Amino acid sequence: MSEFVSDALTVAKRNLLKIRRVPDLLVFTTLQPIMFVLLFGYVFGALAGSGASAQTGYREFMMAGIFTQTITFGATITGYMMAQDMQKGVIDRFRTLPMHPSAVLFGRTVTDVVNNVLVLVVMSLTGLLIGWRIRGDFVDAAVAYMLMLAFAFALSWLFAYIGLRVRSPEVVNNASFMVIFPVTFIANTFVPSENMPSVLKTFAGWNPVSTITQAAREGFGNLYALSGGQDHAAVEQATRYTWALQHPVLYTAIWAVLLLLIFVPLSTRAYQKAVAK
Repeated sequence: MSEFVSDALTVAKRNLLKIRRVPDLLVFTTLQPIMFVLLFGYVFGALAGSGASAQTGYREFMMAGIFTQTITFGATITGYMMAQDMQKGVIDRFRTLPMHPSAVLFGRTVTDVVNNVLVLVVMSLTGLLIGWRIRGDFVDAAVAYMLMLAFAFALSWLFAYIGLRVRSPEVVNNASFMVIFPVTFIANTFVPSENMPSVLKTFAGWNPVSTITQAAREGFGNLYALSGGQDHAAVEQATRYTWALQHPVLYTAIWAVLLLLIFVPLSTRAYQKAVAK
């Protein structure tokens, strides 16, 4: 076990050094989250109303959604980098080294956890600058951050499996975008899902992206940011219209566990087959 942990940390260090040395990855890690917060905050915030209070309320509402969207898209980096390493023969070089075979996968997913921590820190600081505030308890906010990181970690195993199967970084990017883009927008990320048409509302109500966002809003104390003076009980009744939204932390945790139970063994098996060729 100690050798496995050491090997996984070594691979993670290699991946982190690559992020620092590759400008494109560094831009995605630092500048793109800032751009997303400013773009959605000011462009979509303008649609919320002309008053300063309405725009500030929308920025508080959308921060949880933009956190969720960014870490969800960020999980695709795992698949992209795994496919790139397979394509360039890096995995073949790993195979010649005296290291645990699963360390490559765990090192890759641990790297993405570190990357997501950096992204969340940058986005949180940017959000504070444009008026977002954590109005809930510190412990609840910490749980919200941990839940987002846990789900992103589980999701990265799904994309690791995809990256090992397709062997082409471009295919990973295209396939991921086609799936994740509608999933992150047919949710309560940027608009209240209870106002959607019935079919989309039902999908959004059981969408794990919605439950992560709901859990984050509750943890940050931003659930009532768009209430406009409406009674809190009425807001809760409107936003929690499915069992999943009534128990967002539990529902998201179930999704994370299922993803890990399914794709950790599948990814490990796919990796072992790939290096055995």
